[in-house]
Amino acid sequence: MSITPTPQRGPDAGAKRLSDGKDRRRALVSGYLGSTVEFYDFLLYGTAASLVFPELFFSGVPEAVGVVLSYVTLAVGYVARPLGGVIFGHFGDRYGRKKMLFVTMALMGAASVLVGALPGSAQIGVLAPVLLVTLRVIQGIAVGGEWAGATLLGMEHSKAGKRGFSASIAVSGGPSGSVLATIVLALFTMLPAGQFLAWGWRVPFLLSGILVVIALWLRYRVTESPIFLKAQLAAEAAGTVRAGVPVVTVLRNHWKAVLVCVLAGLAPLFLQSLMATFTLTYAVKSGQPQTQVLLMMTISTFLHIFAIPAWAALSDRVGRRPVLIAGTIVGLVVIWPIFALVGSGNIWLLLLGYIMANPIAQAMMYGPIGAFISEKFPTKLRYTGVSLSYQLATTLGAGFAPLIAAGFLATGHGSTWMLSAFFGVLCVVSGLAFFVAKETGRSNGAESDPASFESDGLVKA
Repeated sequence: MSITPTPQRGPDAGAKRLSDGKDRRRALVSGYLGSTVEFYDFLLYGTAASLVFPELFFSGVPEAVGVVLSYVTLAVGYVARPLGGVIFGHFGDRYGRKKMLFVTMALMGAASVLVGALPGSAQIGVLAPVLLVTLRVIQGIAVGGEWAGATLLGMEHSKAGKRGFSASIAVSGGPSGSVLATIVLALFTMLPAGQFLAWGWRVPFLLSGILVVIALWLRYRVTESPIFLKAQLAAEAAGTVRAGVPVVTVLRNHWKAVLVCVLAGLAPLFLQSLMATFTLTYAVKSGQPQTQVLLMMTISTFLHIFAIPAWAALSDRVGRRPVLIAGTIVGLVVIWPIFALVGSGNIWLLLLGYIMANPIAQAMMYGPIGAFISEKFPTKLRYTGVSLSYQLATTLGAGFAPLIAAGFLATGHGSTWMLSAFFGVLCVVSGLAFFVAKETGRSNGAESDPASFESDGLVKA
């Protein structure tokens, strides 16, 4: 791809210079709203997998088996995410962050609308779950390219000293999408059970088509990352624009950074998935009305939206490692009372449990992680490196969390102590990964390629 320094018109006209305030604001707003819509679609599936899909798509099997199979389709989306990360990372490192974000948004929107229109197994038999899995794979591929692109677009437009905060704005689109999905779905759960299963659950999926059109328009108006364009011009001048395959180069030269980032993401992503899916079923079975559980989850997730950038901004001041390591310690401690609170049958104790988990423990580990991972890779490989690392962590940490939780609950005959112990081990693993990583949050470079991105991101012996 040839890029010349001649002036141009249109939304990318200012992308060849350093971002000004307007460029930065557009990048942050576009990344946040786009991620909100994308994760609305992705997480809406997770909630529906807990409440609807076992009965609608797996009606011919025992209830417990239907729940497990529904969680398997949920996990398939997570398994597909690294593939999406590699695909969109490859082209994002060659052709730009903005172009790939257009494609991911269109894919996600189409898949979600089709899920909302999909007949159940009573109408088309075994074809229903097959099509459901296929659409879930498409969702996973789309989200696999979304997270890194949106995070990088905001961070690479940011001022020095604010990379953590800027990267976290797109990251906070995750809980924002979750709040939106939960509110919309909760409204339709107020319908009589028969109507909700017949058509009510479908409307939130179909509405995503409108949201996608709005998000695509917003992404059209944002400029391309000036850091990416600067690196591409430099590569063109050196004759290395097409040199190498990004994922091969990342795995060959930056495998230590990938390993550290994957391990670092296990605890926060496991907790994120656990609270969004498993605890919903667990709380309902403990005697809480479904609508009230969704409401308490929504309140805590709303607080989560603001906690993520708050913890990230703190990491810009004191460093990434202190905040992230403190988060693993907090998570190790609070996981034990969280399940007791969620399963207490008391609505206010349920809310307390969700608050301890989401805006406190999970946000401490998750808020600074966008910048933490991005600061491990050079510009020309950053989309691929971030996508691959984060999506592998998501697949391992979040994708199988509901299945693991259900397995521990069954093995423990309803007790959650094994699940709490397992998460404690993940906190130790992630904490060690944060500990061995170089501190990059307090570097004070100019508004250019962050200096510490070029290394493997590990403490030297």
